[in-house]
Amino acid sequence: MISRKNASISKCIIHKVGNKHNNTKNAFSEKEVIFDEASYELMLPFLLRPFASVVQSYRFNHHADISLNEINTYSNQIFTEDDNFIETSQHIVKHLFEQSNSAQIKTGDVLVVLFEGIEFNEMTTNAIGIFKIENKVNFFQTYLENNSYDVLVQKGISSKKVDKGCLILNQSDTEGRIIFSADNNNYDAHYWTNHFLNIKYADDANSHTQQYIELCKDFSEDILKISYGNQEQNTFLAKTIDFFKEHEIVNVETFKDELFEEDKHKSLFDDYKKTFESEKNLVIRNQFDVAELVVNKEKKKIKTEIKLDTNIQIKLDIDAPDASSEYLERGYDENKKMHYYKVFFNVEG
Repeated sequence: MISRKNASISKCIIHKVGNKHNNTKNAFSEKEVIFDEASYELMLPFLLRPFASVVQSYRFNHHADISLNEINTYSNQIFTEDDNFIETSQHIVKHLFEQSNSAQIKTGDVLVVLFEGIEFNEMTTNAIGIFKIENKVNFFQTYLENNSYDVLVQKGISSKKVDKGCLILNQSDTEGRIIFSADNNNYDAHYWTNHFLNIKYADDANSHTQQYIELCKDFSEDILKISYGNQEQNTFLAKTIDFFKEHEIVNVETFKDELFEEDKHKSLFDDYKKTFESEKNLVIRNQFDVAELVVNKEKKKIKTEIKLDTNIQIKLDIDAPDASSEYLERGYDENKKMHYYKVFFNVEG
């Protein structure tokens, strides 16, 4: 995660990116933005807010040579030759334009920003931000005419969140330059991360933890839910999170021993893991350190609910993985020809 408390904007320019599939063209600015105090005080947190809670970082990627990655090249040029900031920012937009591989890719405003004073891992550095604003919101504008106020509707950028953004730090580790990315419109996620930025997750505890939890979530949805039902799915997810909370290091064999009683379930998991790795083009390690921040973040995303077609929902506590098997029974009523759940409790809350 980064800290923005001492951050500032030193350069900013806004261009418009089109889409070659619907005949909309790019439009380029020739000058940097000159902020007034009010717009600057609103713009700075607006741009950096998406990265305040991001724990996973990326690195530039290329199938042949990392120096051939376009955004890697352009960011290096800005860091070393900021006199060419405007021209380089235009090249960035042209590269983004070339990645619009379907008419569904939205046009929008592109902000290229040079930040100072970004804090990461107890170090202070500068950084380049690239942001794409795809969606405009309606707002009312009042105005005075003939001694009376009237109102009209205009479209503008919402100050709540950016649609897509990345933050490229002028700081590297053994894997390369450190990058954070945010995307609030995931329908075209590959367009932003794979095609435009061409980045991959860093090979660290954060990504190992993230990938394994994603594997478990997909396994629970595609295998357990279909074959054994919602109760089994939710119990597995709760036990998965509990395992990560109880262990500083995850060993895949230990994980399977603790979560699966039968060998056939272990085999199902192994087979699904191979398919998952193949489809995602990754290899999950057999042992890795747990990233607690990632576990806490993923835990909030998991919904352990059983939704029934009788307008009843049963919510299970993800922090009590054994409660489902101890106090919830599933059965079938021959008279009503319906399935049922039996819930045991002492006191109603």
